[in-house]
Amino acid sequence: MKIHILLVMCVAVLVGCPAQTPEMPQTQVENQATPQVEIPTCSLRLGFDAWEPYQYMDVGNEVMGIDIELARHVTQAMGCELEYVQATWLELLQGVEEGTIDMLVGASKTEERESYAYFSNMYREESFALFVRQGEQHRYADFETLGDFVDAGYKLGIVNQYYYGDSVQAITESANYQEQISGAMISELNLARLIDQDVDGILEDERVGLSMIRRKGLSEYVTESHINTVASPIFAMFSRESVNEELIEEFNRELAVVHANGTYAEIVARYGL
Repeated sequence: MKIHILLVMCVAVLVGCPAQTPEMPQTQVENQATPQVEIPTCSLRLGFDAWEPYQYMDVGNEVMGIDIELARHVTQAMGCELEYVQATWLELLQGVEEGTIDMLVGASKTEERESYAYFSNMYREESFALFVRQGEQHRYADFETLGDFVDAGYKLGIVNQYYYGDSVQAITESANYQEQISGAMISELNLARLIDQDVDGILEDERVGLSMIRRKGLSEYVTESHINTVASPIFAMFSRESVNEELIEEFNRELAVVHANGTYAEIVARYGL
């Protein structure tokens, strides 16, 4: 009987008194909390074409270049994520107009483009040089302008939809020079046409032209002439179809910071310029 009573008392104790679990320290609870992941507040499709050293795909398939790094620094400060889209300049402009591309860098401002795009504040200047075949520089020694070059009957290669400044635009759109103007989709095609003697000179950004010549080992065939265009301002360009003006204002604020704190100068210096 005593044994039976003891068993009942033990069962009662076990049933009535739940096991005590030591409380988990607060710090341990906090450590086990789900880590907070910072989610970008916006996502932008940034279009680019092969235009070293400003924008290009490197050997590791990473999008690089002066303009690209500038855009990356500014948009990161804005909390935006970039998605890169590579195409020809003509295709990229069409994408901005349609809203399938949100943003371009290295863009000139024109009245036509302002009808479908917003522009940031200026962040650099750009001028174009006339590149000619090596050994033929003497032919153009007396020329002072591109107008002198085409007036003498020489053929000029340009990239379609590039804006070279008002003076060059007047030449390329003039009916008097249409037989002398040859348009190409990309800069490399113009370079090939120059070497093949299809044109007598090509217009290219000085840095881009020298970079192409160096990378392709063409210094024996192509050289920069003394003829160049007046420097013009360069901007970032945003689609009116997919981007609002508030984002442009924020971009301009962060762009000013990148210039003021020396980041942009550091980017340019890394490319040896």
